[in-house]
Amino acid sequence: MTSFLNLEGKRALVTSGTRGAGAATVALFEQLGAQVLTTARTRPSDMPETKFVAADLTTVDGCATVAAEVRERLGVPDVIVHMLGGSSAPAGGYQALDETEWQKELDLNLMPAVRLDRALLPEMVNRGSGVIIHVTSIQREFPLPEATTAYAAAKAALSTYSKSLSKEVSPKGVRVVRVSPGWIETESSVDLAKRLADEHRVSVEEGKQMIMRALGGVPIGRPSKPEEIANLIAFLASDLAGTITGTEYVIDGGTIPTS
Repeated sequence: MTSFLNLEGKRALVTSGTRGAGAATVALFEQLGAQVLTTARTRPSDMPETKFVAADLTTVDGCATVAAEVRERLGVPDVIVHMLGGSSAPAGGYQALDETEWQKELDLNLMPAVRLDRALLPEMVNRGSGVIIHVTSIQREFPLPEATTAYAAAKAALSTYSKSLSKEVSPKGVRVVRVSPGWIETESSVDLAKRLADEHRVSVEEGKQMIMRALGGVPIGRPSKPEEIANLIAFLASDLAGTITGTEYVIDGGTIPTS
């Protein structure tokens, strides 16, 4: 029986692939036959060195290191999945966001994708094929003023950049799409709930509920699982999605109202 979905022969870079939705994406890509290289600051003990590049993608040098390793180990990639993102900004609204906090959010959520695309995309364009997937966030539409203003703004910038890039390179054979998750039950999202809980002196569970309420609730009744995000990314990376480009796919359990 032929598998409905496969990534046989695909060479893929997945950033931030050591935990959460990134780790789920790496695992699924490999299961579907792709050769995957991933990156983070520190290699987990169970991650083979051959599949990993240690680098700080919030820096220019870190992105250059990863781009060089991709060329050496993969050649011209078929798929780039920009999973890296998150927020370490303090609660307290806009007044808590000084110059350092704003720069940190942009360096984490926008600039790694810009830098890696700039380094690797020209070779994909010259070949005339490839897929770039930018993982954004529904917070670009539903920011949490108390805690994630800078994160939401950076993800909005990533989404706009992605749309513009798609217009430029899709006619040259490279598809560019966005995946916009809502609440995902990952380590980083739980960390955010803990920070809110500490700030408001409530339980972690109440911190989670604060996030859910601020987003307007999740009609499906639960957060997305990392594996569900990976399923969507794998489909978009595959040849089955060959005419999908320039658009954004929301996966949020119904948080953003639809008409």
